[in-house]
Amino acid sequence: MARVRIYQIARELGLSSQDVIRQAKEIGLVVRAASSTISTEEAELVRFALVGEPETAPEPEPAPEPEKVEEAPAPPAPEEEPPVPEEAPIPQVEEVSVVEVEDAASVAEYAEALGIPVGEVVARLIGTGRVVGAGQRMPKDLMAEVGESFGALVEVIESVPERTPVVRRRDVPADDPKDLVERPPIVTVMGHVDHGKTTLLDAFRRTDVVSEEAGGITQHIGAYQATVEGNPITFIDTPGHEAFTTLRARGAELTDIVVLVIAADDGVMPQTVEAVSHARAAGVEMLVAINKIDRPGADPMSVRTKLTEHNVIVEELGGDVPSVEISATEGDGLEDLLETIDLMAQIQELKASPKPLASGVVVDSRLDRGMGPVATVIVQRGTLKRGDALVAGGVSGRVRAMFNHAGQRVSSATPSVPVLVMGWSDVPGAGDGFEVVKNERLARQLAAAQADRDRERKIRMEMPTARDRFVSHLEQLQSTEGELRLVVKADAHGSVETLREAIGNIKRDEGRIEIVHAAVGGVNLNDVNLSDVTGAVIVGFNVRAESKAAREARQRGIEVRSYSVIYELLDDVEQLLVGKLAPERHEDILGVAEVRALFRVPRAMAAGCLVTEGRMVAGAEVRLYRNDVVVYTGSIASLRRFKQDVEEVVFGLECGIVLERYNDVKEGDLIEVFTVREVART
Repeated sequence: MARVRIYQIARELGLSSQDVIRQAKEIGLVVRAASSTISTEEAELVRFALVGEPETAPEPEPAPEPEKVEEAPAPPAPEEEPPVPEEAPIPQVEEVSVVEVEDAASVAEYAEALGIPVGEVVARLIGTGRVVGAGQRMPKDLMAEVGESFGALVEVIESVPERTPVVRRRDVPADDPKDLVERPPIVTVMGHVDHGKTTLLDAFRRTDVVSEEAGGITQHIGAYQATVEGNPITFIDTPGHEAFTTLRARGAELTDIVVLVIAADDGVMPQTVEAVSHARAAGVEMLVAINKIDRPGADPMSVRTKLTEHNVIVEELGGDVPSVEISATEGDGLEDLLETIDLMAQIQELKASPKPLASGVVVDSRLDRGMGPVATVIVQRGTLKRGDALVAGGVSGRVRAMFNHAGQRVSSATPSVPVLVMGWSDVPGAGDGFEVVKNERLARQLAAAQADRDRERKIRMEMPTARDRFVSHLEQLQSTEGELRLVVKADAHGSVETLREAIGNIKRDEGRIEIVHAAVGGVNLNDVNLSDVTGAVIVGFNVRAESKAAREARQRGIEVRSYSVIYELLDDVEQLLVGKLAPERHEDILGVAEVRALFRVPRAMAAGCLVTEGRMVAGAEVRLYRNDVVVYTGSIASLRRFKQDVEEVVFGLECGIVLERYNDVKEGDLIEVFTVREVART
């Protein structure tokens, strides 16, 4: 029976292969790629589903012909021959397969998609001048070219990021409009460091969070609620330090409204511009809060004018971005700010359904000494209840207890409500989507499957090629000076991510930092043992060492450093790296002597020399030049003048020199004396 390829149908109908594949699957056909084949009857069904009744209606009727194939195979042939002259390359196309490959595929995945040994693909890449290992990403610009060389047409498909801070939706049905109810807006407070973001939230929550933060800087994300005339508003407090850019971007993606806090006496700063970019990228409404208007030198209008340089036009200057002047410490303008937020939320008509199984986002997570793994989550859909089984990335759990922003135990959480959840099997990743499932067994299965995928992907990306192993071997043969190894422990998952990124940005010539382990929680005995084996320095951020671990570290002489402010940690890590670098060697030439005669002495050859530059020094390091080429490097074993041992001989005088373990000295050779001093790196 004759077969037809998917891409031939797509070409005939002027559609993409993906459209034809999708339609074929909808009518129950098993197709995987554009090169898949189907019968002529199935092809007619696909054509009919895509374009309706064909003009030549009788053609789908050759159903009985397959029965006649055995008696007379000739009849089907003429029917398939007419298209051949129209598309002359068809006989050759049969040998060419069309393969769809994601642009983020590794070389191994690319080779598997083409059905070719990965070694051949690597060899072909080397032939193009690109040395890429099997576990590394396949160069996007070479995908089509390499595919053609193997007789395949490669369609490069843009991949979708696998992990985004939104909930995984596995065929989630649309909510019934009748079930939708109003939900509180989720508001993210952004701005430059020390412009008053946390002080503003403190004014809303009536709690002194700033005093709890070392150095007055917010260390990691928290979510809180305030009420305006009975209407709740959820606030996400994001850190102001530039090292937490990733977390601040994540906060923007969770939010409905961004409050951009700018100090009236300081103006628009670099992190202010970053916050504007994050808000725009997330496609959310923006509100400008001009803070510290009570301070001398405050100029709110200058702030508004400066914002226009970044395409933020406030309403006072004819734009559509609201702005409010406030003083977070004095309480001025706060009511206006809350009312403006409430009005913006009402205009947006934010709604969600509380009926389905809950899903949302993990805002932050940590390992609590008393409660175990906990995570602050914001519900986006449905209602999260005590006892629900849930999964976030590769971590499962059951809601043993929930606490609201005020620390009160609650039994449920509806859309836009932030709660602290206890009952996780491990610390979930900050930014992971979570969802409630039927039971704990299913939650564990989903989490295990995701963990396996993450592990597999990591192994594939980090799998060393032969070239990588060779380079690694060479590095091991070299001195380990210049390598600083760290064990990093922190109070929250977001802090661990940030420290990884910030420490990775510390660069020095001839020096590198390797983080051998990074995790949430206090410094324990396992960390000490790991440090003992690897020689790593243990750094803790907002955590302390357990008593047993601290005692063991002291006994073994292992360094454990604790910090509560990120600036101090990064500065010290940089100083540690500089201290690991080998000191710079500086060479000073002391003098040069020319060999004029040779004398035999017991067990050695003495050179009679004239000092032509500087001075000769007993015991100093020397180089012996012959025709301007170094033939020996060593030291002076004996320095004499008139048969007497001397410490040095100066310019213009003659002397006798015996070199350490070297006798092949010739007349006319030059002896250069030098010293090497080491200077510490800075």
